[in-house]
Amino acid sequence: MLSFMPFNRAFAAALAVLLAAQPTAVAARGYRHYVEGTLRGPAPAKVEGGLLLMGGGDRSQDALRWFFAKAGHGHIVILRASQKGEIGKEFMREIGGIRSAETFVIEDRSAAYDARVLAALRAADGIFLSGGDQARYVRRWGGTPIAAIIDAHVAAGKPLGGTSAGLAVLGEYLYGAMDDGSITSAEALSDPFGPHTTIERDFLHLAALRGVITDSHFKERDRLGRLFAFVAKAQSMQAPGARALLGLGIDENAAMTVEPDGTAQVYAAAPDGGAWLVDGETLRIAPSPGPLIVSRIRVTGIGPASRLHLPDGRIERPTFIRDYAVEGNAAKVLRELPAP
Repeated sequence: MLSFMPFNRAFAAALAVLLAAQPTAVAARGYRHYVEGTLRGPAPAKVEGGLLLMGGGDRSQDALRWFFAKAGHGHIVILRASQKGEIGKEFMREIGGIRSAETFVIEDRSAAYDARVLAALRAADGIFLSGGDQARYVRRWGGTPIAAIIDAHVAAGKPLGGTSAGLAVLGEYLYGAMDDGSITSAEALSDPFGPHTTIERDFLHLAALRGVITDSHFKERDRLGRLFAFVAKAQSMQAPGARALLGLGIDENAAMTVEPDGTAQVYAAAPDGGAWLVDGETLRIAPSPGPLIVSRIRVTGIGPASRLHLPDGRIERPTFIRDYAVEGNAAKVLRELPAP
């Protein structure tokens, strides 16, 4: 027995070192928890406000570096409602420059009241809402301390980011996908005020996105038509006299950064990546069953050289200005105006 002690001690020491190097993965009541990096120590640099809106495809590393810098290269807390902690590994190992990436996978609404989850969110230098299913986010976080802490985080001048479903829930109004599907443009245009166009509100309350509906995977999944439908239905839920809503679609290979003053810039991971802004003025129509019929809707393109000012929607150096018409289940370009 004694002859094996040196081997056992060496093995135990080596195992301890190996385990210490691995990311923490802990299952708790209602959530799973993953940690990359160290949770100790303050952010190395100043923390500043800002929003990161990502289209859901290839992530722009330059845009993420902007977000990490806004977080003072400190501690990023990632929220999601499915999958595991892969995005934390990506943040730490492929991009780097932060102290930690801590992921909470919220599997039950009870976790939105968990002391450990809430303490991590309150201490976060940056919060990032990952992709997945926004219906789960609405059901599990809406009206809970998680949503209140995210609002307070942004109001305190700390950065917030979101991609795909995490982008969809940032606007004042949002497409909730509450029927557990993902509606297409043709389906949404054929019955914009119907039960499958599930528009939610009172989830988050971000000043820069007041009066804005966001959508992702935009060009790649042909989502312009459904954004028309979302804006039309959301406006039917507004109080009388409210200003027209804006629809903001982000391509998969693009991201938009928003400074605290509302100035927004596109970062493109591919040459054709950009964003689309829908003016809801002509989509203020009375709800009725059947297809959307509108003779003119103004859509403006936003590229890396453009500047968007939120929440009013003013654009400098747009990539295009187009008028669309919709009838039935399709949208078509009426005319393209010269971009200034």
